[in-house]
Amino acid sequence: MTTPPNPTTGPRTLVLGGARSGKSAHAEGLLPADGPAVYLATGRRDPADEDWTTRIAAHERRRPGRWRTVEVTIGADLPRQLAELRSTGDPVLVDDLATWLTGLFDDHDVWTSSTTGAAAARAQQDALVAAVARHDGRLVLVSAEVGLGVVPSTRSGRLFRDELGALNARLAEACDEVCLLVAGLPLRLR
Repeated sequence: MTTPPNPTTGPRTLVLGGARSGKSAHAEGLLPADGPAVYLATGRRDPADEDWTTRIAAHERRRPGRWRTVEVTIGADLPRQLAELRSTGDPVLVDDLATWLTGLFDDHDVWTSSTTGAAAARAQQDALVAAVARHDGRLVLVSAEVGLGVVPSTRSGRLFRDELGALNARLAEACDEVCLLVAGLPLRLR
């Protein structure tokens, strides 16, 4: 179990939603556009994937000029970066945890049933949940809600859905606010 949210700290918000639900834009709107903020971008660039490059560029164009973007290229970096940003006082947005988890699984070769890799990936998930629970400033997390669809037909698809669902539940425990975006509309869960 994670540490329950501390009501005396700045709100930690988890924004969940499906593909193209508007979760990222909604999360960005929760931070001040006219002030500094740190955007932890978890989508790893792949020059061979033109569609992915276009999606990243669209996200970049939406960000206010005073926001600083940090690209998280190694899964283990996210918990460390969150811990380091605690002292800055700047609001932080992490977008998105589904791409972070995918990269973490890639880093540790979890897709091939590696028990050592799975244990290492789980340790990083634990470190992330702990970093979120300790974060005492404004923090907004974006994650995909993938458990509402059909059961994936592949082992890797089921593994990802189950692990992301469990991570989302743990992060929801550590957050003060949780909302779900459906068709662009935010539903406040907590």
